[in-house]
Amino acid sequence: MELAVEIDANSGYCFGVEFAIQMAEDEMEASGQELYCLGDIVHNDMEVKRLHAKGLRVIDRESLKELRDCKVLIRAHGEPPETYKLAIENNIELIDASCPVVLKLQNRVKNSYDKMEKNDGQIVIYGKKGHAEVIGLTGQTKNSSIIVTTEEDLGQIDFNRPVTLYSQTTKSTKGFYAIKEAIEQRIKTAKGIENLEVLDFDANDSICRQVSNREPQLNKFAQVHDMILFVSGKKSSNGKALYGVCKSVNESSYFIENEDEIDISWFEGKKSVGICGATSTPMWLMKRVAKYCENL
Repeated sequence: MELAVEIDANSGYCFGVEFAIQMAEDEMEASGQELYCLGDIVHNDMEVKRLHAKGLRVIDRESLKELRDCKVLIRAHGEPPETYKLAIENNIELIDASCPVVLKLQNRVKNSYDKMEKNDGQIVIYGKKGHAEVIGLTGQTKNSSIIVTTEEDLGQIDFNRPVTLYSQTTKSTKGFYAIKEAIEQRIKTAKGIENLEVLDFDANDSICRQVSNREPQLNKFAQVHDMILFVSGKKSSNGKALYGVCKSVNESSYFIENEDEIDISWFEGKKSVGICGATSTPMWLMKRVAKYCENL
């Protein structure tokens, strides 16, 4: 029996990642030279290797301090103010591919921080500690933000003081609202009140809609196939969140980085396979996985 293979049309790069990769390729093509990139341009090792072959050289923040008189790409995740300051000091030309959604959020966090300083408040960011986007966001608050990933992290917050909550743009919507609810309840308990004012708690759903809209889309996609192959880099926060959506509705969902990780036994008794991925998964990689499945 022939296996039906379908690639999810809504999967693949979000606008921000696509824009950053295009900027990198255009710059390398125009200059014919290597280009430095501050961190992996995308959380997908296969794509990082492809771009390395074209001349994109990944560096970390320590290496950036040693560079002078060169060009450095800032990826979609954005950067804290210190990076821009260092670039001026070291005569580094920044090719800024920060996602517009992230830049807008950085501005909102900075404005909230300025207000919170006057009210002795706290900025809380729902995100992954050490994630590039979170480093950029907390940089807007002179690195004073409280980063929370699970309810266990809420102990860092003083619930008697005002709280403003934001989210890393690629986090799960469901996870954000669970954290929001937990903070709300703890503030009410600490202050002994039933209704909160905005000054007590200001929660901002700052998840990118290109990301959050993929959850219901993937939910439907995962339900109509016997098996799901979710293609993503293991470093991708967005990949882990979206794979969880697939797994919750289709037990036969498998997380793979490429076709080499596919186990033939997964296909036993299966008539259709759906192939999907994260906002950091290139379409060429999903097509390669699809071709592998079709050739079985």
